[in-house]
Amino acid sequence: MRDQVLFDKIDLHLIRVLHTVLTERSVSRAALKLGMYQPAVSASLKRLRELAGDPLLVRSGAGMVPTDAGLRMIEPSASILRAAQVLFSDARGFEPQADATTFRVAAADYLDPHFLPQLVSQVKQLAPRSQIEIHPLTAASDYHTQLAQGEVDVVVGNWLKPPEELHLGKLFSDQIVCMVSREHPAAKRGWTPEEWLEAEHIAPTPTHPGARGVIDEYLEGQGLVRNITARCPHFGLLPRMVASSLLVLTTGRQFCERYASMLPVQILECPVPFPDLVYYQLWHERTHQSAAGRWLRERVKSVAASLKPS
Repeated sequence: MRDQVLFDKIDLHLIRVLHTVLTERSVSRAALKLGMYQPAVSASLKRLRELAGDPLLVRSGAGMVPTDAGLRMIEPSASILRAAQVLFSDARGFEPQADATTFRVAAADYLDPHFLPQLVSQVKQLAPRSQIEIHPLTAASDYHTQLAQGEVDVVVGNWLKPPEELHLGKLFSDQIVCMVSREHPAAKRGWTPEEWLEAEHIAPTPTHPGARGVIDEYLEGQGLVRNITARCPHFGLLPRMVASSLLVLTTGRQFCERYASMLPVQILECPVPFPDLVYYQLWHERTHQSAAGRWLRERVKSVAASLKPS
């Protein structure tokens, strides 16, 4: 009975104030973000403290920090707000010019250096009131959980075997090639498969714990191992590292060609035959029927198609 009484006192606006205050860690910043007067936010926080039986936000030095109870409320409150957004936006359909929707895309920058900039540009042009967040694919990220919990809406990348438990859409295929400095010996005389394996390679930092990436996963299946002597989490920096060293970058031709005219590098055929890289977008059942989710996936598909070499 007590829980029902508490529930009857909570509305969606109060949840929004709760989440904003806890994430901003400031009543004044929360008021600005919510478009409210600070005394009104303070009054709402007082109600929330009474309902929770906890201060939720306490002073620490010159700032404020959430209590343990407050920290535990951040994700549930975000989940409630996301669910409410989907509930009402999908009930009336998605109107790009009018709706204020937040889109969240997780992607590495190895697809094409123009992909993310053009995706952001297209989303903002067609849905001017929307917000778009780009999340990195890093060793610390778990995109399965992020998709399931609504932290991201779409994940873009390549996989030798895409995860079967997620929905996927193929974007395009690309030939695997090598990028080397023009001063690299292979640029002048070519190389054998053995020489390629023994050369010093640079590779991206794995996108999640235990990941090897499609190049090394395929090589392992062939009983082969290449000599990786450098790793970097920022794929867009790899071409410049290659240009000033004898390192070898093996990746998609489309990515390499974006840099071929900008840097003293050369694109070589890989002496070890690889299947094409296949790029996908992945999404969860949670957003499969979402009108806004479908619209976002169409934008991803459209931008990827516009970048594909003819």
